Amino acid sequence: MEPQRLRDLYDRQLRREARPEGPGCRVERVGPVVRQTGPAHAWNGILWSGLDTPGVDGGLDTPGDGASGVDAVIAEQIAHYRTAGLTFEWKLYGHDGPADLADRLLAAGFIADDRETLMATEAAALPQDVPLPEGVELRAVTDEAGVRQVVEVHERAFGTDSSHIGRQLLDRLAADPDTVTAVVALAAGEPVSAARLDLCPGTDFAGLWGGGTVEGWRGRGLYRALVSHRARIAAARGHRYVQVDAADTSRPILQRLGFLTLSTTTPYTYTVRAEDAAQS
Repeated sequence: MEPQRLRDLYDRQLRREARPEGPGCRVERVGPVVRQTGPAHAWNGILWSGLDTPGVDGGLDTPGDGASGVDAVIAEQIAHYRTAGLTFEWKLYGHDGPADLADRLLAAGFIADDRETLMATEAAALPQDVPLPEGVELRAVTDEAGVRQVVEVHERAFGTDSSHIGRQLLDRLAADPDTVTAVVALAAGEPVSAARLDLCPGTDFAGLWGGGTVEGWRGRGLYRALVSHRARIAAARGHRYVQVDAADTSRPILQRLGFLTLSTTTPYTYTVRAEDAAQS
């Protein structure tokens, strides 16, 4: 499939028609936005916005359209999450409009994180048997001990507090295990790499998330092996495509594997403080 058509399919299935990502989460379509709201440790934010398509997909088509209309929609989302007491993310894609939406988010108090590249390919087209380094084995994550190993890898690989990832994964494994699977790579019993696969029932896509390898084990093929492992699972579960928000470090590897570039994606985060929520 051509990148444009694949991107359109992605937008429709995973953004405009998004489903809740975990227990306690709900997806709402409010005017020209699709958003998810859930527990504080879940992902909260804007999945889709149709701010530059009047009369189409919920785009602005009222007398307040234009710049003032866009700013009003942004303010409405801030008010919603502030009332809920939740910090949230506006997930902005490179092909979203209007062209100055990023500037308007910054002006409203959002903070931009690193831009990543949205990539996808057919799951069955990826290499099926990528060899692991000698002495390394892959183990499915099915319990709390395995989740702790995933969190350990993520914190060592990225240097960030990843406890929320562990809570999200535990919740989903307990409440809806058919929508997520995770794997950890062990070297002499030590977790050295880990990754997650989000399965989206009723769609053509499965998402590759959280892939990380601790320093000292990078450059040995573990990332490629975990991509291949998860792609096999995705294909076996009936998902034609796998997609990933690729960091600059992983994008060249994915390109060599045959992934297509569909767009870019940048998280814009709005932090809701306790005193802000109390005043709402």
